[in-house]
Amino acid sequence: MDDLGTFGIYTFDFEHQPAALMRESVRELEEQGWRAFWFPEIGGREAFTQAAVLLAATERLRVVNGIAQIWSHPAASAHGAAALLADAYPGRHVLGLGVDRTPHPGVKPLAALRTYLDELDARESAAPIRRILAAYGPKMLELARDRAAGAQTYHVNVEHTAQARGILGPDAFLAVEHAVLFETDPAKARAVAREHLHTYLTTPYNVAKFRRLGYTEDDLAGGGSDRIVDDLVFWGDTATIAEKLRRHVAAGADHVAVQVIGIPPGSTARPRWRELGEALLP
Repeated sequence: MDDLGTFGIYTFDFEHQPAALMRESVRELEEQGWRAFWFPEIGGREAFTQAAVLLAATERLRVVNGIAQIWSHPAASAHGAAALLADAYPGRHVLGLGVDRTPHPGVKPLAALRTYLDELDARESAAPIRRILAAYGPKMLELARDRAAGAQTYHVNVEHTAQARGILGPDAFLAVEHAVLFETDPAKARAVAREHLHTYLTTPYNVAKFRRLGYTEDDLAGGGSDRIVDDLVFWGDTATIAEKLRRHVAAGADHVAVQVIGIPPGSTARPRWRELGEALLP
């Protein structure tokens, strides 16, 4: 997975942007030297269709589903779609898989994902399908180590990156998403960061995740303490943000997918992506 480079771009923005703007954006990223582009599946756009559009618009850029939801894609369909992308765009598509938190009574996420991988593995494919798993806890990280190329984490601190590397071992791929905000005023930065983090700090499974990382009730209350906000959203000028992102690499990440937040409605993060490229890319 070295072909993804050390840093990539992650965004939710393509869930609502017109196709023409998406194409223009990823072409610009490719021209700047970015090697990997990540997008989630959360707002209604189908993961494989969107990946195909982005791959067709570019020549070298790697496109990563980060992540495709297994509940939305029967294993047979997911395999067929991923195999076609692997054949059409050799080495340029990475299938990220994971379990969202839509209630499925009686179904345990780890068991569901394990069964899903069994179904994928039962289908032969001429084209190699590269896959990673969304993982946070030890058991899911072990599954990513044993049944995929590695793991993607989301909204974690640098300490978790070191823990994840210890579980994955030296060979499995580890990608870490991290949010960044171009704002140097602490009060303004933390206000925007708290708005971004609100959902994550108020949903039970995320709260449980943060507690396991050692954050206290005081850290989680009132929109989040300065400590947790600063750990989960790197803010400041370009040099400060870049230095903080490199801490994940030092802790064991192979790749950091950077999510720029704080972009006003109707505008684009592209100017910030250019700034990040100047600071992070070779």
